[in-house]
Amino acid sequence: MLVQLVRPLVRSQIQMLAQNPAADSQLSSIVSQWLGYLGVQAEVTQLDASGELIEVSLKVSRPEQCNENEWRQILANLAHKHQAPAAEDMGLTYETMTAAQQSKVNRLLACVLQASNEQILDHWEDIKDQLIELNLPDSLLTELRSAIRVATPMELLVRDLEPEVAAYALSKAIAIALMDQHINQAEDGALKILLSALQQKPSSHT
Repeated sequence: MLVQLVRPLVRSQIQMLAQNPAADSQLSSIVSQWLGYLGVQAEVTQLDASGELIEVSLKVSRPEQCNENEWRQILANLAHKHQAPAAEDMGLTYETMTAAQQSKVNRLLACVLQASNEQILDHWEDIKDQLIELNLPDSLLTELRSAIRVATPMELLVRDLEPEVAAYALSKAIAIALMDQHINQAEDGALKILLSALQQKPSSHT
């Protein structure tokens, strides 16, 4: 199921990159998303084209499957570390979206949360702790709870959804659906609707 969702998302992202003359910051953000699907929080600090290859430098935080003692030992084993300058622009983020785009993302992710647990508000504090671990922006976390209270069919929300916003929402939706390491039927349906909307939308770049 994850492969079926991620591969079309990656394909859509590649199409957007090919149509974007200034794709470096966008690719930096996408690489971080790809690693995030594996439970690895990473930040691209340097990205360059070299012949037929793309050279990428990363800052990687402790993966979800790595305990603190293991991580400290790994760090101790790395005698030489290279720290590249942080990337200045990581592409579209929640903070750079318009208020209307943020509102749509809030409601889309609320649909996925409701699909994961119909009684989501009754368990909000526990769920919130898990969402924090996904590194969702504080402002997004604040709005999510309100969005959950006002149910909106996802089929309506994906209408006229910009491709960059759809890609952002889908990447976060997949991470949310995988919080319990399982995608149920309702989550599957919600993700497929969002994925279908992304595939049908041409990029806004020319």
